[in-house]
Amino acid sequence: SSSLLSFSTSLKMTNSNDIDDKNTVLPPKKFLNDPTNAVSELIEGLLIQYPNKLQKLENHNVLLSSSIDLDKVTILSGGGSGHEPSHAGWIGSGMLTGAVLGGIFASPAVASILAAIRAVTKVGTNKSSNSGGGGGCLLIVKNYTGDRLNFAMACELANAEGRLCQMVFVADDCALERTKGITGARGVAGTVLVHKVAGAAASRGMSLDDVVSLAQTVAGRVGTLGVALNAVTIPGAVSVNARLDAKTIEIGLGIHGEAGIRQSPLLTANELAKIMVTTVRDYGRELDSHDTTNNNNNNNNNNNSDNNNIVPTFTKGNDLAVLINNLGGTSNFEMSILANSVVKLLEGPEMGCTVSRVYVGSFMTSFEMHGASVSILSLTDGPTNISELLDDTTDAPAWMPADVWDSTGESNSSSSGRPSAKEVKEIKGSSSSSALSSEADLQLGSVSIDNFSDIAKSAVKAASQALMDAEPILTKYDTIVGDGDCGLTMERGGKEVLSRLESGAIICTHPVTLFSSLADAISASMGGTSGILLELMFRKMSTFFQGKDTIDFRTMADAFQEGVNAISFYGGASVGSRTMLDALFPACDVFQKSTSIADAAIAADIGAKGTAQMMTASAGRSNYLSKDVLEGTPDPGAVAVSIVLKSIVETTM
Repeated sequence: SSSLLSFSTSLKMTNSNDIDDKNTVLPPKKFLNDPTNAVSELIEGLLIQYPNKLQKLENHNVLLSSSIDLDKVTILSGGGSGHEPSHAGWIGSGMLTGAVLGGIFASPAVASILAAIRAVTKVGTNKSSNSGGGGGCLLIVKNYTGDRLNFAMACELANAEGRLCQMVFVADDCALERTKGITGARGVAGTVLVHKVAGAAASRGMSLDDVVSLAQTVAGRVGTLGVALNAVTIPGAVSVNARLDAKTIEIGLGIHGEAGIRQSPLLTANELAKIMVTTVRDYGRELDSHDTTNNNNNNNNNNNSDNNNIVPTFTKGNDLAVLINNLGGTSNFEMSILANSVVKLLEGPEMGCTVSRVYVGSFMTSFEMHGASVSILSLTDGPTNISELLDDTTDAPAWMPADVWDSTGESNSSSSGRPSAKEVKEIKGSSSSSALSSEADLQLGSVSIDNFSDIAKSAVKAASQALMDAEPILTKYDTIVGDGDCGLTMERGGKEVLSRLESGAIICTHPVTLFSSLADAISASMGGTSGILLELMFRKMSTFFQGKDTIDFRTMADAFQEGVNAISFYGGASVGSRTMLDALFPACDVFQKSTSIADAAIAADIGAKGTAQMMTASAGRSNYLSKDVLEGTPDPGAVAVSIVLKSIVETTM
């Protein structure tokens, strides 16, 4: 891979966040022991993870498949470490036979590459006809000078020993102009697709020449461009690489930190997708023997129109495989958003393609670089078996097969879209208020509490008004022991319930409809933890009442108990947790014994005041506070419960 020289300038720059109070530059934070021994420890870690799949070659940083068929073509790749899972993650049947690991961002030694070739080939013939010499070996090499030269030397030495060996270079990076020097484009994430196709072809028993031909075709047809939001910092660096500040990204930044096309302010995922996809398309590729395109095609939207052998990487109507690669530090959340942007653009009216295969994940990283690359391979006009080879199974541990979309199927036409685009129809249930609006719609038990409807209306109105009036004190308490929103939350709930009561949406004729419609009002207004817990309590109570033939004060007490238990069960708190339950449970216990709302209100008040003496909390925001903060201030949720019950007593007694 590339040398470390590309870091020499950027690593001298530091960010103010990386300097401590003594003006000492702080090293980057990584899970490391001794940076000089990091590659060896990486290999040991891989061997522990894959005890049945991988083996180390003695005396070399080379990992090999534990099952090698020397009569078939074997495939090796490798380069500098730091791009994991490349390349060891691709070792397995149907992909690589082995990987040669260099130092961090450094090419592996010729001796190690040659040792790997010897381990996977027979001595037989150095001619393209491989009779008697096993399947031969293909080296897939990313286009960096060090890698090219070292792998090339090992290849020639192996051939001199009578070991059939050929090499394919991958130069898929579209960040550099074709005319810029003789070095050529860099090899990046598109290399993984070359691994997959060549490995599958070898696994099928194809000859070395045929495997090489397929690998060359894929390498010539795939194009890649990356974008970095933050640069990479290598293990052992004295400071964080501050090449990119908080407002700057780099389009085309290399996987070793090499310069890209340009720097830019942060853009949206859609804007970045447009840049990456368009750049890959317009960079183009060379015509090959599989093309049906006329060499005089003038519709190539690239900067190389003077070269009639260059055509767009893909054109309208093409079927594509798209690999969206996490460069190391990008969240899965972001990767899916970027994938959506890329595929929608490719399948939109401007590009007019079909993306049958989407690969999203970490394929070729650069330590913790926050960025992503997009590789695009046209499956149209190429060898007919490339798609099949991409889909062939492999047990390489890092490979993630695509969930293939066959747009040619009758039920999966491009016009109808992917099966996943068809939403499952929602089975709608009526809202609780409308479902329970009529007692005739339900077989409700009789209510043996005199004037229940009038009492319920008065109680609901009083409780709602009391919560609205208590907003200042509840807010005061919650500002000290919570996040300050309890008063406003309770006030919103009170206003909504009162509004619905006045409009007739709170149905007070029966406990089932009363508590169900109260739950609806709370659901629509309160939000937060308090809101969902109170909604749970009221829904539990409504459900409990539905199973009762007769409802009296004893039934009300039992329903209250069920509702409070639901808060405790679903919320995970209990008495002593410094929550509303410290008022609810005492009230519930007393109501169970006496069925007296007045006695229950007194118990709730005592419980709420008692929370002011609790030095710890095991639930809610108070859980994060010290005893010095908590002491002397009651829990606002418990106070709210006390206020509600007290208002009900004052109104109904």
